[in-house]
Amino acid sequence: MRNRKKTLEVTMDEMRNFSFAYIEKYAPSKQQLRTYLLKKYLKANVPNVKKQDITDLIDIVLVDLEKSKFISDKFYSESKSRSLIQKGSSINKIRNYLMGKGINDIYIKETLEKIKEDNSDQDFFSGIKICKKKRIGPARAEDNRPLFYKKDISLLARNGFDFETSKRIMDIDQVEYLKIIKLL
Repeated sequence: MRNRKKTLEVTMDEMRNFSFAYIEKYAPSKQQLRTYLLKKYLKANVPNVKKQDITDLIDIVLVDLEKSKFISDKFYSESKSRSLIQKGSSINKIRNYLMGKGINDIYIKETLEKIKEDNSDQDFFSGIKICKKKRIGPARAEDNRPLFYKKDISLLARNGFDFETSKRIMDIDQVEYLKIIKLL
């Protein structure tokens, strides 16, 4: 019994060190860090330690890191959404990304409300960025636009934009598009 306790203490310190290294390198969400630690320790087969003890230890380490503000799903949610907006991601795409990373629904809702507060028409401007990046829609030569209309609108749909927004983006004339691009 004494040996098992010693191993658990060593494992906990080791786990904290691995966590710090991982946080420093990747700035993960809580769920990503949990997955990383689970993979690392369930593969490692630590002697005299049960798998349940490992998962309990991981939970303790995560709670400790959260209390000391080393990991914060709220911060992760806000920073990731900002970088995704810079890339031209739609609000739907941001929501799905955050859900995939195991972020709590409360933080996702807060983040999306904040985005809409900052810019009520965020999807429209993100769609314009996608058009610029992919050279589609209003970024195409005027005579090619009708030929590629369906292809371009479906590309916007795959990027999470609804039909109304995609149609609005596709119907902009080139002069208006260039004015908007200068503002972004």
